[in-house]
Amino acid sequence: MKTKVAFLLLPAMLALGACMDTTEDRTLLGTTAAGATAGALLNKKNPGTGAIVGGAVGAVAGSVINENRRGNNGQCLYRDRYGREYYAPC
Repeated sequence: MKTKVAFLLLPAMLALGACMDTTEDRTLLGTTAAGATAGALLNKKNPGTGAIVGGAVGAVAGSVINENRRGNNGQCLYRDRYGREYYAPC
């Protein structure tokens, strides 16, 4: 039953991520949701604790990914509607 709930919540969280403005926000939400889902599924005895720990690990991973997207001089990596990447002030 709990596995079914986890699989139902994941698409809802990812759908919410589509409404966010920046790629960084979507990355952070996606990694947090994936971590929480994986934690809940892997911790069979206590899925709630697994979701919390997995979500925290996913959030840290998303932050690391976002920091790696930033340029050296405090600029962020953006993508235009044609898929081209460029750096601009955050």
